[in-house]
Amino acid sequence: MRPGGLLSEAVRRDQVTRVMLPSGPSQGLEERAAPFRFYKNNTKKYLVESLPEMDFDLGELYSGVVPIDLNNASRGLFFVFQPRVGEPVDEITIWLNGGPGCSSLEGFLQENGKFQWAWGQFSPTINKYSWVNLTNVLWVEYPVGVGFSIGEPRARTEEGIAEEFNDFFFNFQKIFAISKFKIYVTGESYAGRYVPYIASGMLDRNDSNHFNLSGALTYNPTIGEFGWVQTQAVIYPLIEKYNNVLGYNSSFMAKLASIDQTCGYVDYRDTHVDKFPPSQVQPPKYFNSTVDADCDIWHAAYFAAYGANPCFNPYLITLQCPLQGDPLGFPSDLIYSYPNTPVYFDREDVKKAMHAPVDREWSLCNGNPFVEGQGGPQNLGDMSADPIQRVLPRVIEATRRVLVANSDLDFETPTTGTLLAIQNMTWGGLLGFQNKPVKPITIMEPDLQYEAIFASSGFDDVDDPQGTMGVQHFERGLMWAE
Repeated sequence: MRPGGLLSEAVRRDQVTRVMLPSGPSQGLEERAAPFRFYKNNTKKYLVESLPEMDFDLGELYSGVVPIDLNNASRGLFFVFQPRVGEPVDEITIWLNGGPGCSSLEGFLQENGKFQWAWGQFSPTINKYSWVNLTNVLWVEYPVGVGFSIGEPRARTEEGIAEEFNDFFFNFQKIFAISKFKIYVTGESYAGRYVPYIASGMLDRNDSNHFNLSGALTYNPTIGEFGWVQTQAVIYPLIEKYNNVLGYNSSFMAKLASIDQTCGYVDYRDTHVDKFPPSQVQPPKYFNSTVDADCDIWHAAYFAAYGANPCFNPYLITLQCPLQGDPLGFPSDLIYSYPNTPVYFDREDVKKAMHAPVDREWSLCNGNPFVEGQGGPQNLGDMSADPIQRVLPRVIEATRRVLVANSDLDFETPTTGTLLAIQNMTWGGLLGFQNKPVKPITIMEPDLQYEAIFASSGFDDVDDPQGTMGVQHFERGLMWAE
């Protein structure tokens, strides 16, 4: 994962020098770009010719800032765009990370992009499971104030920033001569709020040439009330299930169990969890960190987790020490890179290669972009209603192609809480799922990433498909996976 993490500084500099931008004649670039589908006079300034530390062909790759208003360059969103590797398709899949305030370049470099440079990884590799093997992917640092996106943060509502996003996206399509493409909006975590509002805003545009919304996807999403329902009320069962990994002692577990009982979380789960169809609409619940301080079971468990495991990672609770360095400087909630390893996207040579603002300091998560302080239903300055109340049902009914998925090892957004949010949402004339999700997710594809390593080590018959990995369910246009 390191751009030279364990090497001496001299060796690192030598590596950087060898993979700097090519300085050959422009004709060479034109010849290389000739087969590129989206390479035109308007887009050539966005073409990424090479990236430091990546000693392989990048393929067709673009990045830079596109203004929200083409007549005002002072506000714009930074993007990375990689067309499909292989036969072209007339669709775009938009990816957004959450936070709020975290960069979608994490998705580009560590999740679904063509290149993989994950925690603890010495150098970047090709991601054989990249989404660009299937579709054209657009990663966007959103909203204004995040990453390399420029301008004064003004975020107050999801409706407002979604309007800015769709203005940006229209301009992006105009620059890249894109029209009549299917559009899919996807993201994770706090993007569980971004995705439905952006998608609903696309429907408002009533423009099939540029906003042909065809589906949406969210992972571990904050689609409902996430202070009380999606975290506090459901964290104790997760802790109890995985305490063999988390390592809390018996007295602390007893304390957590007492909070769980006295604060009404047990009763709430008994009434609403595992009810198919739901027996009733869930009553409104909101967590106030001041008034409800004695019931803050989530933060009590969160901070105690670092005592048992100093390398605790709330996004993947099975990880143990040593703490893995991150080329993006943020391997968990701890800020850490290996010694003498600069944050990749904050390097000047990387900024220049990606046409990013050189004078802007980049960090993976650089603070809440919402400007209303602790306003809004979730106390984050976001004044909009939870997506399950209107926009998410609207997107499901309009496209009949929405996926909500959750991973069981996420401390931040437990699976039970996400399913509770779905069970409190009405779409297609019914409340929640009518039947319990039980259909297994079975992965029988061969291992692409490590197949050669297993073979060269004499373990040809050991690296089997993953088999049953979870549960899936589909009702009325909504797919669930856990």
